[in-house]
Amino acid sequence: MDILEQERRRGRGARGNPANRFEAARRERAWDGWDIAEDLPPLRTEVAVERPRSIIARNASPDIPFDLSINPYRGCEHGCIYCFARPSHAWLGHSPGLDFETKLVAKAGAAELLERELSAPGYRPQVIAIGTNTDPYQPIEKERRVMREVLEVLAAYRNPVAITTKGTLIERDIELLAPLAEQGLVRVGLSITTLDAGLSRAMEPRVPAPARRLTAIRRLSAAGIPVRLMIAPVVPALTDHELEALIAAGAEAGAVAASYIVLRLPLEVAPLFRDWLTEHYPDRAARVMGRVQELHGGKDYEAEWGRRMTGQGPWAALLRHRFTLATERHGLSRKLPPLRTDLFARPPKPGDQLSLF
Repeated sequence: MDILEQERRRGRGARGNPANRFEAARRERAWDGWDIAEDLPPLRTEVAVERPRSIIARNASPDIPFDLSINPYRGCEHGCIYCFARPSHAWLGHSPGLDFETKLVAKAGAAELLERELSAPGYRPQVIAIGTNTDPYQPIEKERRVMREVLEVLAAYRNPVAITTKGTLIERDIELLAPLAEQGLVRVGLSITTLDAGLSRAMEPRVPAPARRLTAIRRLSAAGIPVRLMIAPVVPALTDHELEALIAAGAEAGAVAASYIVLRLPLEVAPLFRDWLTEHYPDRAARVMGRVQELHGGKDYEAEWGRRMTGQGPWAALLRHRFTLATERHGLSRKLPPLRTDLFARPPKPGDQLSLF
């Protein structure tokens, strides 16, 4: 992999751009001796616009609790080195490395598409998950507002929504989320991987600090919005010792439930994560990857449904036991009631025939 100079990639998770698995050719920078030496500028975030034909994606995986999802953006500026969504950038002709963090795509017109799909005669109301691939509250949302517009449509139709995020920008939308929560139409999963601000900055460089995310849980909870603490991912030999402390901090902040997912390293994520370990934690890189392979049947990643998120073996069993004890101790082991679908209603359009009753 062609490693970019540290100054140019400051604030980014990956060190370079590994080859796209779909391309036969590889590109590497080389100096031919003719150029005048100069300092190149830092890597900047670029945002392209996509106008998709549909916005609701349908999912068939048996080990995820939703069938419908929306992803307002492709790529994610948060830059989490462990992100399992990185390989999806290869479909765009980009690298899952730095390209995933810097070459972003905003889905223009997402709200209008959603309105059309919710208004279709064949649509049956069910929970729509947002943030299951890339974060809807990543930094560019402040300017682009794709998530905000999508949320406004869901609120108008009273369609239930489950949001997953690491971004504290979600506080901007409390005014929309609180009324939905009163009707049993929303819940939020807020992910905190570690309480160590230094580790967080290295591993997820553009994500708000852990303490700031705990504040977001407090503010959402104070507004009556149910928040699940998501410890995702648990990184063996790096963050697993924090499991109980994370659960205690989430409970104190007002979370009503908790969940966890072990580290997943599909496709290009594994070499990217190994490279990151070598740079930041060379003293424990072998230990971390050894434990990861123990969790996934001797491989960097095992994609088998039912085990890919929890792992297998004695260490996985111990982690489950610790999680169960800690959530029971702090009152986060309860099963949350399902979100309501019976309130769904299509708002009348101009010119529609109104009902007499």
